[in-house]
Amino acid sequence: MKEKLYYSLSAFLKERFGERVRKIPLDAGLLCPNRDGTKGYGGCIYCNPRGSGTGLSLKGIPLKEQLTLFLENYKKKGFRKFIAYFQSFSNTYAPPELLDRIYSVVFSDSSIVGIAIGTRPDCINQEVIKVLKKYQKLGYYLWIELGLQSKHNKTLKLINRGHTLEDFVEAYEILKQNDFPVVVHIIFGLPGETEEMMLETIVTLSELKVDGVKFHSLYIVKGSKMDELYQRGEYVPLEMEEYAYLVARSLTLLPPKTVIHRLTSEAKIEEISGPLWASTKHQVINKIHRILLENDWYQGKFYPYLGEAGKKV
Repeated sequence: MKEKLYYSLSAFLKERFGERVRKIPLDAGLLCPNRDGTKGYGGCIYCNPRGSGTGLSLKGIPLKEQLTLFLENYKKKGFRKFIAYFQSFSNTYAPPELLDRIYSVVFSDSSIVGIAIGTRPDCINQEVIKVLKKYQKLGYYLWIELGLQSKHNKTLKLINRGHTLEDFVEAYEILKQNDFPVVVHIIFGLPGETEEMMLETIVTLSELKVDGVKFHSLYIVKGSKMDELYQRGEYVPLEMEEYAYLVARSLTLLPPKTVIHRLTSEAKIEEISGPLWASTKHQVINKIHRILLENDWYQGKFYPYLGEAGKKV
């Protein structure tokens, strides 16, 4: 059995910066082309109106104030280095000059050593690359988080994602050509997807040798379009055991050097209709660990995946 079950973000950051590094979630008040009419309205069918972030911009708290509040809190807990994480909505979806002003705010504090930028594949272009390059050339560590969710275009259309797998691959290649690490978000439990389909998404990420992965479980946000399906009995979410097994098995298929940024998302119980286990992050992680240990699995054990002809799993 391998001692290190998977390559965690905390381990990666400690190796790179020599100590613990804390991510600071920021809300820059940007939007999404799938909400403002450019691609569609209402966003993905599972979307939270806050954009899966803090919602601080909607509360009228300026970016600089958000940064100060989080820094003061985390510095009291002993952290000395930080990654500014632009989390809510699509954080490359704005004119280049506005993006430049937004990103520059975080470097008012010398303890910020890098930026993580969450966005969509269809919000990456050469103008955005020029802005990102500015900060890369200044020596800051910068990674881009792309929401893919599934490799299957049929699923992406069903969830009203507004982009295709081909859009994702194009954006991924542009970013890699410019030496930006790319972290990919995927969701297990999307409507209509089988276990085989979900693992096919992982195999694609494995073949691309992505720099990082964030695993999410699909939970039902109250008032979302997914909630309507759920309330009508047209969608049944994964059980915790099913989700934990899928993540554990996925880890075996990913390259050992792919950084695991998250094993599961965590929902606020008051904001969801189900499944309730989605609000118990530590229980889910413990279950994933148990499955790995029971099967003598670890990240990269079956990498590279050889396909059906030479199947390893």
